[in-house]
Amino acid sequence: MSNQKHRILLVDDEPDVLEFLGYNLREEGYQVHTCSNGEDAIVKAEEILPHLIILDVMMPGLGGLEVLKRIKAQKPQIHVILLTGRGSTKEGIEGMQRGAFDYLMKPINIEELIKKMQEAIKSQP
Repeated sequence: MSNQKHRILLVDDEPDVLEFLGYNLREEGYQVHTCSNGEDAIVKAEEILPHLIILDVMMPGLGGLEVLKRIKAQKPQIHVILLTGRGSTKEGIEGMQRGAFDYLMKPINIEELIKKMQEAIKSQP
């Protein structure tokens, strides 16, 4: 299956991160949808049924761990890769305990992200 058929939902409250990751993932051929907050992410996930969600943990309002919990309750088959910042692995580990596929520390290494995305997509039923 080509990357073009893979819908990715990218959720981050930092416009620069959305732009950078969105651009790079589109260049890889993914169909990228973006949201800048948790509330919109939950609605958008219902609309587009993404193959994968890349989700920032630290966002104002509805944080990434709560978004993860709600999405997993509705659509447990959707894999989620968490983005954590400020040198904190605690949220990443907690997220994996709550069902995240994996987590990455910011600043994001795009090659590492793409590798984890490919692993997540391959592991889906």
